[in-house]
This record gives sequence, structure tokens and C-alpha cells, in this order.
Amino acid sequence: MTFTKIEKVELPKTVQEGEGFTILMVADGKVPFAQVIVRHTDGWEWIVREQFVTDEGKGHYRFHVPPEAYHGGMVYLQIEGCRVANIYAASPDDWIKVHRELQITKATKTHQIKQTQNKATPSITLGESNQPVIYFGIHKHNHQPYYNATDTDYWDGEKDSIFGQRGGPYTHFIPTAVRQYIDGGLAHAGLSTSWSGSLIEQLNRCAETGRGHGAFGNWSHELRNLAQAKTALGNPRIDFTAFGFCHPLMPLIPDRDIVGQIEWHRRVIHDTFGVKASEIIFPPETAFQPHIIPALKQAGVKVVIYDSIHQFRACKDYPYGGTDEGMLPPNLADQENPPVNDWLQLNNIWAASKISPQLLKPCVLYYTDHKGHRHEMIGIPAERYLGNEDARGGYGALQYEMVMGQIYDRLCETKRYDPKHPPFFILHSDGDNYGGGADSYYTCNTGGLVKMCQTDSRFQLITIKDYLKQFPVDPKNKVHVEAGSWAGADNGDPQFTKWFSWGEKDYSPDLNSWAVLTAFQNVVHSLEDIGHDQHVVETLKRLLYTAETSCYWYWTGQEVWDTQVTHATNKGMEMARGAMAQLLKSSKDKTGPTIFMPWVRPANPGGQDWGQGGLIDAAPEATFRTFVHDISGIKKVTFHYHDVNNASKKQVNMENGGGYPSRTNPAIIATQYKVVLPAGTGNIRYFIEAVDMKGNISYSPVGRIDIV
Repeated sequence: MTFTKIEKVELPKTVQEGEGFTILMVADGKVPFAQVIVRHTDGWEWIVREQFVTDEGKGHYRFHVPPEAYHGGMVYLQIEGCRVANIYAASPDDWIKVHRELQITKATKTHQIKQTQNKATPSITLGESNQPVIYFGIHKHNHQPYYNATDTDYWDGEKDSIFGQRGGPYTHFIPTAVRQYIDGGLAHAGLSTSWSGSLIEQLNRCAETGRGHGAFGNWSHELRNLAQAKTALGNPRIDFTAFGFCHPLMPLIPDRDIVGQIEWHRRVIHDTFGVKASEIIFPPETAFQPHIIPALKQAGVKVVIYDSIHQFRACKDYPYGGTDEGMLPPNLADQENPPVNDWLQLNNIWAASKISPQLLKPCVLYYTDHKGHRHEMIGIPAERYLGNEDARGGYGALQYEMVMGQIYDRLCETKRYDPKHPPFFILHSDGDNYGGGADSYYTCNTGGLVKMCQTDSRFQLITIKDYLKQFPVDPKNKVHVEAGSWAGADNGDPQFTKWFSWGEKDYSPDLNSWAVLTAFQNVVHSLEDIGHDQHVVETLKRLLYTAETSCYWYWTGQEVWDTQVTHATNKGMEMARGAMAQLLKSSKDKTGPTIFMPWVRPANPGGQDWGQGGLIDAAPEATFRTFVHDISGIKKVTFHYHDVNNASKKQVNMENGGGYPSRTNPAIIATQYKVVLPAGTGNIRYFIEAVDMKGNISYSPVGRIDIV
């Protein structure tokens, strides 16, 4: 029979550090799942389970606690069993626990030396070393959008299948991998992971209702438990990064919405996993543009992960990979970083362009706003090609030693290794799609990775926080990164083409959604700024943040996605209509116009553009476009610019093109504005100023382009 209580626990009277010991648990029946959680007050945690547990029959279970599971001092033991065989369907009440304390005697110096000599796995290389060491981290991203922006409870058979197929990735896969790091003696190994708020809320609903094939009854249990595990430097083994609640493309939404989305996300992470969201952010789609740095900092973010290719392309003399790279040649205005001499073409992996090993390390990113204020933040490169290959199945797809060995060899050849700031980059991928979301990635392939780190001193898996603590960023290593995202979004080009699909046609569903969203943003911000009823404002922000979900632009050409932003906006406008009328009547509007991030075509005026069959000569002039909206009406929109080699500033009025010609019947829509600058304008910095009829002023982020 299944047990109902733990009748007895037997512990050794004395335990010395480095020896290992056993615990006997006697239950009144068979225990489907027995384990011991070992904790120290310094945050250390180790879970003894599976291969460390012997079923001796008649309810007797012996736990073999290995010496690496604890250290000197008082250890706190949580001995427990689950009454349900499928722990992912178990509720908290199904876990029966007892707690014990045990004093661990610190080992003598002679005993420590003996244990070190007998240790099966070498300690990680951490510290300055003249022999190159390639440090790397892993990031796993999990997200599901709301499939109906106006009804977050919407569900059907397709959604049930989508979630049901992801039972492992959303419950125990990440803990399974991290336990292998711990069991393998990798003292600094762990991973960072991002979870959208929309996914977490839907998983909670699955837990309540049995949706998703019933796979999520207690879905966060293992993640929550292992969230307390720490590395040797006291940092989380699983670091839940900051993120945007509804997966917005951050470079294309207002700063205040970036801050709001991150703050909402922080709350849901704490409520779900019992830990604070990290001050490191993995931006949705790895989409980064320097102008979001001020907003990230306002939201408490200190470190941002970005795609490495956008740093490489910002170097002078970058060896452009041609059309195979999937992006246009970098614009000269972005190529601010000095040239490097260690370009490497990776082999035995898909790599459409060359990489620079010496640049694969944390750096200081920067942005200068329209007032000339400089904003800086630490940046961590996510290596594009290794991450993409790792996403196909981990060790089974990416031959770590072979590929990273090329980076190692190149550093040796060029003598560009810096022991104070050794290489460090992230392998980033979805945690629930393709090979990187499969059981084999987190089990046998992770086992191979751990073995490599145990036996090959050239490579070491480490968390972002452990690396930064041991190797502080060189403050002189200041880097410009061009805009862009990861490779899976039209190759992540600086123009964010994936979210501007059909932009050159007479009608673009993407542009239509941006125009509708821009208008709705201004409505919500205006009501919030005058202190309108908090409940109403929070409800409107929920609709707004949901409407900012980047997926609604990702799948262009499918009506179900192309209309989501309009549906959310129309629902919001029904709620806001009365309050808007009162606000306009009171003349208390104090919110400036909302300006959509300006875009320019062609991307390289006077250079090269996409055409039939490949690259063609681009038009010589540059056309800048944006959407602007204000509830009180627009008085003036001005385009400001100056040549970086010429201090003189210029400005020109932008042409009003009227409201975007929508086909989705929105209740409100922004106005189009454009300006054309001629060939030879030069390498410029630019921004847009908009003034409403009440005199409120807004400014767009600063952009850059070279008009040859």
C-alpha cells in the first residue's frame, strides 16, 4: 500500500566533511518518490534522489548522501516522500516531510588533502590562468502568447496539444540538467532562463483546470525547489532573468512600457518560483537596440544579453559574409568599434559569417540620448552560431570540443587571450522547441557536456553571475552594438524586418498593427498620467501589454494574428471612451504624443539593398517614417539631425500622411509622418520631436545612419 506517514528516520551520530553518509527512512508503505533535500544556511542545496536511493523493501529506504552534497557546519535535512507516482501531477499536500539537523565536522587539513587526491572529478578552473580557458553559459527561453488578446482564458484542442507536448520543458527538464551539473562537481555551473508572464499564467490555469493533458498539476515544484540551489560563489544555479511580461519587442515600444512589462514580470516570477527575478535581462527575441538601455536601468536591470553578430558587424573592416549572411551590409554609421585581426570562419557548424574570438566577452554598452546624456550597461554576448546549433539538440548536435576548440586555437594563434578577462558567451535557445527542448538535451546530452567540463580544462560551464564576480568587466571595453535580434527572425537584421513584413507593399498588416498600437498606447498613458481610476488603468494596461506581444507580428499574413492588436485596442477603447471624453473636456491632458520608433528605407541609402536575385544598388535618398498619436491632436512633428563630423544641427518639418489605411476596423489609429533626406547627407544622428495641441512635447530615441 502507498504510505501515509514517515514512521522513523535514522541518522549517523557523527559525520565528517568529505566522507559521505547514509540516512534510513522507514515509512508505513511503499513510497513512489523518495528524496532528501540537503541545505546549509549559506544557501547551499543538494537533492539526494533516484540513483542515490535504495529501496530495501517493506517501506525501508536508504539514502546515500555523497560527500559533495554538503560541507562543514550544521546541515538541515528535509526527508520526504510523495504519495503520487507522477510528482508533476501531485499537490503540495501529497508530499509528506520530516526535518532533521546534523552537525558536520570540518575535515582536518590532512584529510582534505587525501580527499582532493581521491576526488573523481577535478575542480573547475576559475581564476587568472595563462592557459586559455573558454567560459560559456547556457540560457533557456520559454514562452507562450495569449492566443486571444481579448480573452486570456481562451482555450481549445489545439492549445491543449501545444501545452500537453511541453510537459517536460515546463516542469522538470531544467532541474534535471542542473542536477547533473551539481552531481558532476561543476561548482560554478548553472543556467539562466526566461519565462514570459503569459506562459506562467497559462500554466497556472492548466494546473487549476487539468488543461494541457493534465501535465501541469504541480508544474513549478521542481523549479521552485532548485531555485534555491547556489553555486560555489553563492549565486543561483537557476537564474530567472528579467523579461517583458507579454514578450514585447522592446526596441519598438515606449520606454515606460518596457519598464512596466519588466515590473509586472518581476512580480509573477517571485510569486511562482519564490525568488527575485534577476538583474540580468534576456530581451524577447534577443532584440536589442542601445536606446532601450535607459529604460532597462530604470527597471532595475544591470546586465543585458545580446546577439554577438551585432557587435561583430559594428567593427570597422567587418568581413561581411554576403547574401548568405541573410542581412544587408552593415551601415557605416554603426561601424564605430575598432577593427580586429582574429576573424575566424567556424567549421563543422552552420556559420554564415566570421566571428571574432577576442570579442566574445562581457563589455560595456552605451547609448547617447537627444540631450547628450550617456547611458551605459554591461552586455553579455550570446554567440549566434553556437547557440543556434545548441538549439538543435545540445551535445548531440553541437560538437562542443570541436567547435569551441576552434575558438580556443584562434586565441592561441593570435595571442589575444586576456587572463583577467577570458572569453565568455551564452548559448541561447528556446527551452521547449526543436532539439533544444527535447528530453535528450537535458539528460544524456547534458551528461556529455558535464563530462567534457570534468575532463577538458579548456572549457568550463559557468553562470553569468559567477563569471562577473570572478572577472569584473573591463570598464575600458566600451562597445557599440547595432540593432537586431537572433537568427531565427529573418536573420535578426537591424531593421527588424520580421516585424515590418510587407512594409514596401501598399498595405502591411504589421504596419497596421503598429499604427493601431501607437494610438492605444497614448490613450492608456494619458489616463494613467492624470491618475484615473487605478482599476480601470490596470485593466487597460493588461490589454495594452498583451497587445504588445511580439508574436502578433511574427506570423504575418494569418488573420488570426494580424487582427489581435486591433481587437485588444477596440476592447480597450470601449472601456476608456467615457474617461477619454472627460479628460478632453477638462483640458488636463499632460501626456506628450506617442512616437513610434522611426524606420528608414532603404536601410543603406546609396549603398546596397535587397532586390531580385540578391543585392542591388539602393536608392540614394533616405525616407524616414513614423507613426504619431495624441488624444489632444498633433500640432507639429519635427525631424532633428546632425552630421557626426559637423556640430551644426538641422531640423525639418515632417509631412503628415494621414491615418494609416487600416483594413481591420480599429477604433483608433495613429497618423503617418515622413521626411526624405537627399544623397550625401552624411553620417547622421537623428530624432523626432512631436508637440500636441496642449503644448506637451515628446522625443523619439536617437537613431543613426550614413546617407552616402
